[in-house]
Amino acid sequence: MQPYSVLMAVYRGDHPGHLGISIDSILAQTVPTDDFVIVTDGPLTEEQQSLIAEKCARHPSIHLVQLPENVGLGLALNAGLSVCKHELVARMDADDIAYPNRMDLQLAAFAARTELDIVGGYVSEFYDDSDKIIAIKEVPLDQSAIYAYGKRRNPFIHPTVMFKKSCVLKLGGYSDLRRGQDYELFIRMLASGCQVQNIGQPLLKFRSSQNMYQRRKSWLSTSLYIRNVYRSWRQGYAGFRDLGMAVFMRLSLYLMPLWLSKLVYRKVMRKSVSGGE
Repeated sequence: MQPYSVLMAVYRGDHPGHLGISIDSILAQTVPTDDFVIVTDGPLTEEQQSLIAEKCARHPSIHLVQLPENVGLGLALNAGLSVCKHELVARMDADDIAYPNRMDLQLAAFAARTELDIVGGYVSEFYDDSDKIIAIKEVPLDQSAIYAYGKRRNPFIHPTVMFKKSCVLKLGGYSDLRRGQDYELFIRMLASGCQVQNIGQPLLKFRSSQNMYQRRKSWLSTSLYIRNVYRSWRQGYAGFRDLGMAVFMRLSLYLMPLWLSKLVYRKVMRKSVSGGE
């Protein structure tokens, strides 16, 4: 298998226990990495620092990039991406849990289609207990479906993606947006003709929460989402109808009561799992 790097950013608000489990899930991959880049986005808590120091001491594959100030996820990822050793880079968030064969599946996809620039996949969602999956979030799988879907919604689940470093750097890396920087990058990749694919099975367990719905209903998230689709329209990627539909859908979710937006997310945008909420 082609060697790969893993890129994770950590900031003060990340739960130390969740962070430890997330790191361990990368270290337990059936195809291990020799380049696990962890970026500390500003000062961390003593508990976080102690945890990361212990992991670094035991695992020489972990390489630490320490930023003195919090710069936001996009710029923190750029700092880490610049030191990743390998062409293939897998993203990972500090609170999710990768399935042991995640990297194996993605590396196999790149081996089968060397022209690919990015490969993502589904996720299994859970709340507090990672053994109790409540839903599967699905995304479109092939080039044409991803290209069409991306004109209105994010066609990739950011912590699942593995991409070619050279392709992302050529396009300028992540933007300095505090939210939505992943979708903005994916829009640029799709508009530039990058070859893309999603794997039709969960690659990781995605830690969700009741607060997630409140964050998505915030005006900040809503306005940044609309701005991203507007940018894609200005670039000639999304059409005017796509822009109008995206604005209508997002504003509708923003204006509707919280209980109804939760129902829409769970019943329309997710595939429920038997026994889950």
